[in-house]
This record gives sequence, structure tokens and C-alpha cells, in this order.
Amino acid sequence: MYKAKAYSAASATAPLASTVIQRREPTERDIQIEILYCGICHSDLHTVRDEWNSVMPTIYPCVPGHEIVGRVTKVGSAVTKFKPGDLAGVGCLVDSDHTCPSCKADLEQFCGNATFTYNSPDKHLGGVTYGGYSDSIVVDEHFVLHVPANLNLAGVAPLLCAGITTYSPIHRWGDIKGKKVGVVGLGGLGHMGVKFAKAFGAHVVVFTTSTGKNEDALRLGADEVIISTDAEQMKQHAGTFNFILDTVAADHDLNAYINMLGLEGNITLVGAPDKPLALSSFALLFGRRSVSGSLIGGLAETQEMLDFCGKHNITSDVEIIPIQRVNEAYERLVKSDVKYRFSIDMASLKSE
Repeated sequence: MYKAKAYSAASATAPLASTVIQRREPTERDIQIEILYCGICHSDLHTVRDEWNSVMPTIYPCVPGHEIVGRVTKVGSAVTKFKPGDLAGVGCLVDSDHTCPSCKADLEQFCGNATFTYNSPDKHLGGVTYGGYSDSIVVDEHFVLHVPANLNLAGVAPLLCAGITTYSPIHRWGDIKGKKVGVVGLGGLGHMGVKFAKAFGAHVVVFTTSTGKNEDALRLGADEVIISTDAEQMKQHAGTFNFILDTVAADHDLNAYINMLGLEGNITLVGAPDKPLALSSFALLFGRRSVSGSLIGGLAETQEMLDFCGKHNITSDVEIIPIQRVNEAYERLVKSDVKYRFSIDMASLKSE
């Protein structure tokens, strides 16, 4: 093992603070990565504050971070896809059982024995895994991704979670070129949904409760903006959408958006509100509409997403911060005071 610098939380109420953690030396299949940037996901905040205790209780100390971009520093003897000096990315997963039906179908995110990047049982060292708020990480080659060299690395980091979370359902829905696609919410996930839907050739419409986001929505690629609290605007567009991506993680009226769908239209949820959303069966029956959910993506699809981003020059809009401002960033994240993701410059950790 070796020691690595990191930021961790000691409890649900403790601020993130500088610490030293243990990392394993690379096995024959492992890749060691110097972390250059790590995005801040809302999941980090939920986990650090143990807000998902009923589903995924947090084990402390907790080192969050699953939007990791860095440079390979060492590879194991059996590694074939990477060499020292290569750019590399790590997302929400660092291992799985490799043998279950989900793994064999390149859907590792649904593996019953998946190992998440942080707060998941560590098969190698015991305890739990530690994430990307650190100067380095060691990961099985299968779970390391190639990063296009033409992209801004700070903006690439959030692609490893926010990017694949929105790319996967849009891509999986089918050919959306020329179709009317809605994106509910213009935050960390929503702004990526707009970029991907536009790149796939859709007519993109943003639903927002804030008139102040009109200009940004259009800048990001939206063709139209609907203020969802304006009953007249909503009525004018009722029954006209082929697909809607719902990125909202707070309680909201799902039926209002289902009614926006046309015949056999679909709304896919990628946000996770704390409370169950009320669902009208009549809203689904009349129009043979459907509601579905989506969880990140498998490794093959995530690599496909990164390659797509490299081809279309897509990155996340980020505010770069030093690690020393991470607690301030969490407070701003609660207030949605960021456009549209924080990306930590991990070079700042060297001064700790």
C-alpha cells in the first residue's frame, strides 16, 4: 500500500478536511492514476451528509468523488489498453463481478456485486472505497476510460457522471433527429441533456421555472424555453413531445410533463426526489405514454459517450475551484448557485 492525500468527512455533520488515506499498489490488472480534476456531484453531498441513509448508509471517514480525470502513472503487467502518460477517466464504478448477465451485457451499473467508486465495500483493502477527492487512485483496467485529448479536462470530469447519466437515455431512446425533445430543469444534469439532444439533431425545448434561465438555455443549444409555471405556455405545447428527459431531483408535478407527450411518447427520470412522485394512470393511458428511469451507463456506453463528446467538442460548463473551497461549494450547491458543475483542480491538494 501507499499513502495518498485526500479530503474526507469524518461524520455527517463534519466539514470535509485534509487527510491521508491508504491506496493499494497496482495489481497486474490495475492502473494508477494521478487525479487532475474531480467534479462535484450532488450525490457527493448526499453521501457526505448521510442523506441516503435508508438506502445507502455512509461509512466514515468518507472520501467522495466519482467524476475523475487524470493521467496514468503506473500500469500492471497484464494491462494492455493504457500506458503511463495516457489521459484517463474513472466514473461511478471501479469493479463488478464480471460474470452476471448485466456485466455480460455491458451494463455493469446493474451488477448486484458492483463496487462503486466511494462508500462501497473495498474488495482489496477492506473497509470502503475512497473516491476522487484525492491526489491519486488505483482502478481495474476494465473500469478506466480513455479521455479525448482535444477536450478541456476540467469540463470532462463531470461527463463521467452527469454526462453519461443524460447521454444514455437520450441515445437509447432512438433516432431523435428532427424530433421534439424536452429537458426538465437546467442544472448540472439538464445543461448536459440540452447539449446532447442538440448534438443528436433534436428540436430541444427546456422546461424551467425561472425566467432568468432563458438566455442560458438558448446559449447551450435549446431552440425554445417553456416556463413550466405558465399554464398557457404549457397548454400550447401539450401532446407535442416525442421524448422528455426529467432531471429534477426535487418534488414536482410529473403529470404536467406526461401531458406534454404525444402518442407513445416517453419521459425518462434521471433525478431522484426524496419523496415518491404522484402518477396519474389516465395521463399514461390516453396516448400510450410511458415513464422510465435511467442509471448512468455501462463502461462501453460511457466510452462511447466520451468519444461522442470528443467528436462534437462537448464538455460540461464548470466553475473550477481549489479543494480548499469544497465546503463552500457544497453550500452553494444546495442553493443551485453554480453554472453548472464544480470541478476541483486537484493540483491544489499538493499544498496540503
